Amino acid sequence: MFAQKLTVTMSLMLSALAVFSTGCFYTTGPSLGILSIPIPVSAHASKKLEDKFHVDERYARVPIMGPITSGGPVKALDPPSDDEVWRALERARPVQGGIPFLNETQRNNVVIVKEKIADYIDPARVIPLIGPAQLHHAHYKCTVYFSEKKIVSWPVPHTLHDEESVEVLYIDHNHFHMVGNVDFGSASTHY
Repeated sequence: MFAQKLTVTMSLMLSALAVFSTGCFYTTGPSLGILSIPIPVSAHASKKLEDKFHVDERYARVPIMGPITSGGPVKALDPPSDDEVWRALERARPVQGGIPFLNETQRNNVVIVKEKIADYIDPARVIPLIGPAQLHHAHYKCTVYFSEKKIVSWPVPHTLHDEESVEVLYIDHNHFHMVGNVDFGSASTHY
């Protein structure tokens, strides 16, 4: 009986030693202590952060372009991309539920039509951290046609089809144009 207890105790101590002496624990040098233990993050929270970074990186910044040349065409930058329109649709009308095999929503046969409804430039003014600049506005009307299929499996299994779903989104693209002499790195600079 005593030998069994000793064997069990020794095996528990050896397994604890094996677990706590791996990789992150008892290393030489600086240690994070309890903060070195990884904390699980839900897939929803991770996707939310990735989407926020994606939008901030690609669509939330206002570019600063060179000055508008006299007599040259004054056109806005590219129209919104399909990715930008789809993300705006997801923010405006998110898919509800989304539990696999229980409640699913699918959007198929997507057609995106983009049309420019306004393109104009504000008068020049001094913008902090930029200097003299003009703000160029471009407004787009994006119509998204798609078929929506909702599959509900509980309590009564059924499927809802909406073959002619239409959503209209308005997306604004703004960017700055510098005004005047923008060659700040010339050799005539005095210190």
